[in-house]
Amino acid sequence: MPSSQVRVLTLNKSESRQHVLYRLEKGWSLHFVLGPSLHACESIRIFCNHPFNSSTRYSRNTFYELEWQSQTTTKSDLHDVFAQVQIVIAGSFNYFFTIDGSDKPENANGEGYFIVDPTLSVGYEDDEITLDCIQCQSVLAKCLGPLDEWEGRLRVAKETGYNIVHITPIQELGQSNSSYSIRDQLKLNPIFSRSLKVYDFDDVENLVGKMKNEWKVLAMTDLVFNHTADDSPWLQQHPECAYNLENTPHLKPAFILDRIFQHFSQEVASEKWVSKGIPAKINSESHLHAIQHVLMTEVIPQHMLHEFYTVDIEDTLKSFKKGIQDNRTVSVKPSQRLTIIQDPEFRRNKSRVDMDAVFYYFNTDRPGVFSREERIRVCCEDLKRTLTELNEARIAEISGHIQVAVTNYVANAKWRFVNPDGEKLGTVTMKEPLMHSYFVFPAKLVGSLEKEEKAVFSDNAKFIMASNGWVLGDNPLRNFAEAGSNVYLRRELIVWGDSVKLRYGNTEADCPYLWQRMRDYTITTVRIFHAIRLDNCHSTPIHVAEYMLDAARQIRPDLYVVAELFTGGEHLDNIFMNRLGINSLIREGLNAWDAHELGRLVHRFGGLPVGSFIQPRVRPLVPSVAHALLFDQTHDNPCPIEKRSAYDCFASSALISMACCASGSNRGYDQLVPHHIHVVDENRKYTSWADWDMPDTPYINATFSITRGKTLLNTLHYELGRNGFNQVYVDQMDRDVVSVTRHNPQTHESVVLVARTAFSKPFNPEETGYVRPITIQGKVVEILFEGSVHHTDAYKYVKNPEYINGLPDYFLDLQPRIPIQESKMVDVETADDTETSNITFKRFTPGSVIAFRSTLPTVSHKAILDIRRGISQFGYLMRSYSGKTVFDETWDKSNFRAIVSHLTLAELNIVLYRCDPEEKADGNGFGAYHVPGVSDMVYCGLRGVMSMLADIRPNNDLGHPLCKNLRDGDWLPQYIAKRLKVHSGTVADLGKWFEEITTHLSHAPRYLIPCYFDAIVTGAYVVLREQALSLMSEFVHDGSTFVQALALGSIQLCGFVKNAKLPPLAPDLAPPKPSTIEIEEGKEVEACLTLAAGFPHFASGFMRNWGRDTFIALRGLLLLTGRFQEARYIILGYAGCLRHGLIPNLLNEGTGARYNCRDAVWWWMQSIQDYCTMVPDGIAILQDKVARLYPTDDIEPQIEGETVQPLHDVIQEALQHHAQGCCFRERNAGPSIDQNMSDKGFNVEYGVKWDTGFVYGGNDMNCGTWMDKMGSSAKAGNKGKPATPRDGSAVELVGLSASALKWLHKLHSDGKYPYSSVTVSYNDTRKMMTFLEWREKIHQNFEKCFWVHHTPQSGEETPELIARRGIYKDSYWATQFWANFQLRPNFLVAMVVAPDLFTPENAWTALNMAQEVLLGPLGMKTLDPSDWSYAGDYNNANDSGDSKVANGFNYHMGPEWIWPIGYFFRAKLYFAKVLDRKCPGMLRETLGFIKTRLSRHYEEVMKSPWQSLPELTNSDGTFCHDSCPAQAWSVASILEVLHDLEHIDDRPGLARTKSEEQLVAPV
Repeated sequence: MPSSQVRVLTLNKSESRQHVLYRLEKGWSLHFVLGPSLHACESIRIFCNHPFNSSTRYSRNTFYELEWQSQTTTKSDLHDVFAQVQIVIAGSFNYFFTIDGSDKPENANGEGYFIVDPTLSVGYEDDEITLDCIQCQSVLAKCLGPLDEWEGRLRVAKETGYNIVHITPIQELGQSNSSYSIRDQLKLNPIFSRSLKVYDFDDVENLVGKMKNEWKVLAMTDLVFNHTADDSPWLQQHPECAYNLENTPHLKPAFILDRIFQHFSQEVASEKWVSKGIPAKINSESHLHAIQHVLMTEVIPQHMLHEFYTVDIEDTLKSFKKGIQDNRTVSVKPSQRLTIIQDPEFRRNKSRVDMDAVFYYFNTDRPGVFSREERIRVCCEDLKRTLTELNEARIAEISGHIQVAVTNYVANAKWRFVNPDGEKLGTVTMKEPLMHSYFVFPAKLVGSLEKEEKAVFSDNAKFIMASNGWVLGDNPLRNFAEAGSNVYLRRELIVWGDSVKLRYGNTEADCPYLWQRMRDYTITTVRIFHAIRLDNCHSTPIHVAEYMLDAARQIRPDLYVVAELFTGGEHLDNIFMNRLGINSLIREGLNAWDAHELGRLVHRFGGLPVGSFIQPRVRPLVPSVAHALLFDQTHDNPCPIEKRSAYDCFASSALISMACCASGSNRGYDQLVPHHIHVVDENRKYTSWADWDMPDTPYINATFSITRGKTLLNTLHYELGRNGFNQVYVDQMDRDVVSVTRHNPQTHESVVLVARTAFSKPFNPEETGYVRPITIQGKVVEILFEGSVHHTDAYKYVKNPEYINGLPDYFLDLQPRIPIQESKMVDVETADDTETSNITFKRFTPGSVIAFRSTLPTVSHKAILDIRRGISQFGYLMRSYSGKTVFDETWDKSNFRAIVSHLTLAELNIVLYRCDPEEKADGNGFGAYHVPGVSDMVYCGLRGVMSMLADIRPNNDLGHPLCKNLRDGDWLPQYIAKRLKVHSGTVADLGKWFEEITTHLSHAPRYLIPCYFDAIVTGAYVVLREQALSLMSEFVHDGSTFVQALALGSIQLCGFVKNAKLPPLAPDLAPPKPSTIEIEEGKEVEACLTLAAGFPHFASGFMRNWGRDTFIALRGLLLLTGRFQEARYIILGYAGCLRHGLIPNLLNEGTGARYNCRDAVWWWMQSIQDYCTMVPDGIAILQDKVARLYPTDDIEPQIEGETVQPLHDVIQEALQHHAQGCCFRERNAGPSIDQNMSDKGFNVEYGVKWDTGFVYGGNDMNCGTWMDKMGSSAKAGNKGKPATPRDGSAVELVGLSASALKWLHKLHSDGKYPYSSVTVSYNDTRKMMTFLEWREKIHQNFEKCFWVHHTPQSGEETPELIARRGIYKDSYWATQFWANFQLRPNFLVAMVVAPDLFTPENAWTALNMAQEVLLGPLGMKTLDPSDWSYAGDYNNANDSGDSKVANGFNYHMGPEWIWPIGYFFRAKLYFAKVLDRKCPGMLRETLGFIKTRLSRHYEEVMKSPWQSLPELTNSDGTFCHDSCPAQAWSVASILEVLHDLEHIDDRPGLARTKSEEQLVAPV
């Protein structure tokens, strides 16, 4: 059984996706995962109205809570948490989630929809038809004749290869006989019955059943919800079902205006306005101008339409005056100023104003007015002035509407009478007015305008009903007939005069009869039909359509729903598709204005590119383009013969049949009917199918027009869809000729169809001219058919009065399945076993079509099979051409998984990673692979290829330069194999495996190379990655995706590089000992791995191994990942280089080490402490032998193993050096080791200030901590000046030393460390200082010396230097005294390694300050932005004269480094947990905050081509070009945060469902 498809949808906070279309299929799974913005939310609950099983009836308003699940053991990381919906039924489904623990949809924080396509089947065996296999033909029901004649007429569709027949509504039609103006929705059209036989819906159902089972043809009809015929009898009994002037009184002025227009039109017909330039025969622009002028100046003004909206001023003044006389007062100020309140009944001059507001604002005392009468007069005059202004504003507004109405009225008249492309009616008559009415008006009420206006305000108002139509460019989600819309007044409606718009209201209670009637109509319809077309969908109230379709799907769960939408935008289309569950949108090829556009439509509406990549089973759910039902002509559009030419019909239809979507046509198209078969005017019948030759009217057979050709096209379209030809390529060969290829990625067969269109009648239809030759990929083995349209003078078209007939003078010359050599159209050249076939056109006249079938050559065929057998080992569900599984573990002599199972992590570093400098250091002639037009790959191993493919594969970007490179030659596959083969052992075996499978790849067709290359590399990478993770710690291999992605940094950055080796270890080192490697013939060295500081700048040579970088990263990259031996060797290797009591800054293989940093030794000791604590029996490392390169400070490097000491002695030596103090000058001081440093900078000094116990060191001309940028710009004057000397006591070194002393004291107390103290000179005496005493000194002085109180304190040292309070100083007693008080992130290290130095409350204050001031999106600012020296953007190439930034001087003066943020998060966690006892909830809040922030790091590592975290970013997280994109300590510090999170006790969890049956109360 193949594994089901899984689609993953990421949820984001406050995100509504109602306008995004997602399509799924039954049997798939949908996984909801949490986006970064939701990781801090503790109470996320997700609900979906898709039932858990198919036996549960769907209810739109019943939601089921989904359970959060995870496939990893990581509890604190939410990146792998998901909620699943197993897709079991078809329809439209809604999901929502809350973040407040609520289960109410109204409290949703985000929501969206997904659509599940139905399963359609035909025949007694229920053969499935996929949506892309649909061929639909539309027929007008009224043209089918009596029901007992339908079968013969519908057989035309069946015999022509259509598998769905769309029949327009079969219900009784109204007086206009329009196919969509239904008189009675619950009654079969009586024209289908005979005098002696009355048919009903059951009879139709029987016929439809026969079509499905015997013909294997489904039936579709329309549901018309928006309107009913104007003569519907039930409407007179239930006028509330329409928008009438009683229930929709705002339409009254629009109705009066409509009657004005109708009376005017009658007057024009009677030639009343001839003297004004308006004759009855309208045929010129001058007539239209005259109409507009007369209407605006003479006709409309006399009817005072504004009075329906204005206030009666005199009546209002009268009431006001009486109120004053009655001493009426209002003391409470009204909520708004005086405005006109519209009369709800829209009577003339009955709008009003709020009299309370009138009395409040106008019944006031007036200066200089002393008599009561005068006061009343002045108040009334003031009010009158205001009322006049209000009325005038309202009159102006209404005048604007009327101006638009007249403009639209005249424009409609222009279309009907003047426009050359319009109806050209000629003379205005009573039957053909200038414009049709907007209202259905009972004849008994017709009379003068005065009489008709009286009817508006009588009981008869309910029988005056608004007609339906549609509004160009209107918001489809707004009902244009409801109050607030002026569509009817402004004449913006394209009206259907034979219909009445139905008024449902908001709920069933608003119009129960209408809701029930239309529900009955819906149910009756879907009992019969398998599919429905929603007529006028965009104007149907969406909540009504939802209700009706829900009822329909209860009857027919796999209902196929199509619609034609005119919403004006894809986002609005998607809202309708989502809420209604529309499966296909009707599209029309006739909309194409040329062959190029038609080809674009074929390309757009379906299919993948030819040669597409194999997509993974689990992948993101991406927005879909609406599935298309692509018609060559729809039934409500003009005839293509009139619009184009008869020659074009077959060619254009052929192109549409090649689209990888549903296809459709209109009855009459295949018979070349030369006019529009009008849904209103057509009353003739269709012809019936004949099984005999040369039938006469009313019969046709396959020989008529292009019918036989259309049968072939429909059969081809079905077979292509059914057999998996889902890849499409469209080639616009020239202005008229288009080639379409459908390719099957399973069999690699292709069908290529070439069509020559004729969008206009060809000048010489029998001339071929020049048609560009084409090359077809593969070997052409068959011409499926060739056909061309021709004209004959032997026949002439005469329109039959009873039956719809087509052109007899055009015929199709069609030759199916002919041998290649017998083609009259083309010559085909194919050499044996070549990859292509060349096609030359010799006779290809307008209207010609030819289709080829091509297959792979024999060699390519075998090569693909061999490749499939190989990659089946990766878990691809690859099949042979016959469909059988191809993997056999005995197939090759070197099974891939067997090889991989023997790879070590060191070997995986070679196979998967290694950047360019590392690879070149091997000396094997390889570097990073260069892709022309792009760049070098970031890694030489498979991850480098994967990083490019990761962007190419999901988008099927076959035009990417990498794909071109693969098609052009075998260089990259050969590079992969050869690069691995130069190594020995298992890596070489793997290289041979790649060599063998890529040899097969070289014999595949070039257009398929990218696809199969990706399958090989991706599959191999997945297996190799699994192997890598399996060799690491439980924390990693059972961890989350985030944990694993970071842990792979251990393999990326940890490897053996020939020119950056670790110094030799002791010869008699206790087992296990490192393996060896032959670096040149006969010379083997220890193959100890080293940690690169970062890529690509710090990858090889002397720049690879940095002491501090190595030991800052070691805990995260080696200890947490379980790589204990690698960590052990690195600790011991650096220990062997101890000199002057220091660990090297730059290792340079030990013999070239520089000792110019004060911090590496303390990070080294911290790593030893972590090793002893975290590694089983890790304490044994203290007894491990160390081979000393420098047993004394001034000696030259010693021979390997000459001086050996246990590690604990080396540690003690370092401590003793610090206790005594040390001062030395770097060896070879000068330009040979540092071109920029001043002479003083080479002097190194460090020690301990015993009054505080703080380690100190450095001077103002060097930089001994990680902030080590040395100025190099003579131009800017910063050359030789350190940007951040940080001499004195750097805060993190004080913390690290305190951590080491506390640990060593404990070890000694436990008898595991032989020393308890150091010898110090203090107050002119030598004494023994125990570790405990030393540590206590630090503890006693730390807060006193480093804490800057948040409020000024008496006795503060240099308060004038304090720029920011509530912080910990960066240093103590620095030469640059102001630097002590700079806010930097270094104190965070001390908080993590020695938290007991800090007062928790002060620590929390400082952490909040760091969060407010220093925290960036990915890293921590290295300096307070308020500091004068702050410069947040690093550019090492800056050649300006600005000393602050020249040559990147600001490296640590503001740019946001990633590794300190790990310590910030860890410190927050620690102190939040401590303070949570006093402030409950602090820890939970902190956890949420950290998880949210970490999501940015997750995004970064997952999207980075390096699959890593950068060294730093510029300000606000912006990209820094000069930063290493992969940095060891960045990755390590974030991995440490995830580890800490995993061990926090109080973890907030996601809301979990208690049962699958838990529901939200129905909405």
